[in-house]
Amino acid sequence: MIRAKKSLGQNFLVDKNMIVKIVNILKLKNKNILEIGPGTGNLTEEILKKSPKKVLVVEKDDSLANLLKVKFKNRIDVINKDILKMDENSLSNKTLTVFGNLPYNISTEILCKWILNIKQIIWFDCLVLMFQKEVADRIISDFNTKSYGRLTILANWRLDIKKICDVSPLSFQPKPKVKSTVLFLKPKKEFFILKNAKNLEKITRIFFMHRRKMIKKPYYQLFNGNNNIASKIGIDLNSRPQNLNFETYFKLAKEYENLRS
Repeated sequence: MIRAKKSLGQNFLVDKNMIVKIVNILKLKNKNILEIGPGTGNLTEEILKKSPKKVLVVEKDDSLANLLKVKFKNRIDVINKDILKMDENSLSNKTLTVFGNLPYNISTEILCKWILNIKQIIWFDCLVLMFQKEVADRIISDFNTKSYGRLTILANWRLDIKKICDVSPLSFQPKPKVKSTVLFLKPKKEFFILKNAKNLEKITRIFFMHRRKMIKKPYYQLFNGNNNIASKIGIDLNSRPQNLNFETYFKLAKEYENLRS
C-alpha cells in the first residue's frame, strides 16, 4: 500500500467529482499533456479518458513512479525526476497543456521558476494548477490588499489568471489542514517587455522584504538615491509596497534595466 509522504507534501486527490470537474475545464482530445505530481494516478486516469495525443507525468517519488509505470504501462511516459531540477523548456518539442496538484511546500517555487524561465516560444498553452488556498489568494489578489505581493506581480506579468474553484480538504487523502484552490493560467498575448525577468524578481524581492515599511529605503537601495525615476513614474516614496500596482513595478524593473545597460 502506498502511503503519502509528508516530506514531499503529498496529498492525493481522491474526490471523483472534483477530478472530473478539473479535467473538464478543457478539451483534451489530441492534446499533449503534462501532469506534475500525479501521485497514484487518479487524475491521470481521467485525463486518459479524454483521448489526449500524449501524456507525460513527472513524479519525484520512486515508489509512485514505479506504481504509475505498472498501472498505465505504455499509455503514459513517466519521468521519475524532481520538476524543480528539470529544464521545463526541453520536456517536449510540442506545446504542453499542464495539470498539477502541486505540493504545498514547493508550489510557489515551481510557478516562479516557470515564469522566470519563459522563452520566446512558450512551452505550455495553459496551466491548470492546484495550490493551497492561501497561495492562490496571493496569486489572484490586487494591489492595496494584504495578500498582494511578489508572487502576485510575477504571475500577473506574463499570465492571465482565472480562479476555477476551491477544494475541500475532504477531497484528499490524507486530508490537509487547509483548503485548496484550482487556478487556470494562460500566457498573455501582450505583456510589458523586459530584457530579463530576473530584474522584476529582484525589484519585487527587495521592495517586499519589509512590506509594512515605506518604499523609500528599498527604492534608494536600488536606484542609488536618484529621485528622478520616482518622479518620472509618479511614485510616492512614502507609500508601502502593496500600494504600487502591477504596471508601476514593471516600469521600475524597466528603469532598473536601463540604469544597468
